[in-house]
Amino acid sequence: MTPLYHDLSGETVVVFGGGSVGSRKARGFDEAARVVVVSPAFDERLRSLAGADGESEADSEAAGNGESEADGVSGTEAGPSIELVRAAPDADAVADWIDRLAPALAVAATDDAAVNAAVESAALDRGLLVNRTDVSGGRDPGSVVVPATVEDDPVTVALSTGGTSPALAKALRERIEAEIDGAGEMAALSGEIREELKAAGVAPEKRREAVRRVVRSRGVWKALQKGRSYGRQEADTVIEGVLN
Repeated sequence: MTPLYHDLSGETVVVFGGGSVGSRKARGFDEAARVVVVSPAFDERLRSLAGADGESEADSEAAGNGESEADGVSGTEAGPSIELVRAAPDADAVADWIDRLAPALAVAATDDAAVNAAVESAALDRGLLVNRTDVSGGRDPGSVVVPATVEDDPVTVALSTGGTSPALAKALRERIEAEIDGAGEMAALSGEIREELKAAGVAPEKRREAVRRVVRSRGVWKALQKGRSYGRQEADTVIEGVLN
């Protein structure tokens, strides 16, 4: 599989399944997208994140027909980033749910293989991205793996084991978190320096070398821990050595 970053801002992600797996998936998207979780029951963490106003009910008959109060959930900025719809659609009803919610990504995270397969099939038929959590290894075109991520804004590191070992992905994520501490500040500083040197007419070769020296300087990394101004002072010393 080819790793890509996908901007889901303003899009809808629908997660079928509200257990621990569905909860983890939903929490991975709630900062960027409108997330709708469809399930007969919800993990306590999901309920806490959604809040009392984030849940709507669908009676059993409506759920079986793919009809629910979910159509009335707005997902406005004032509302919860995770919306819970209490319903248990069977495999035959999944396609109708996807058609009404119109997601950019569908996540199949139930404990029912038939429902998960229906989510995958319906999404792929409609040209949507789909993440099926109960399979690993080879996947159909259009199927995606949601990686473990480590962030120090604006730096994001994503890693995946292809779905074969979530435990390893978690362990690696914890190791990487320590390794990239301060990377966000370094990214902001080096980006600022790059633009300044470009505006000053510094030749591309010199510009690249100056930025390269800055991001590899232990002194700059240590200085940034004290604050941006300290990091900038140390970086200027490094840049001066390159330019002169």
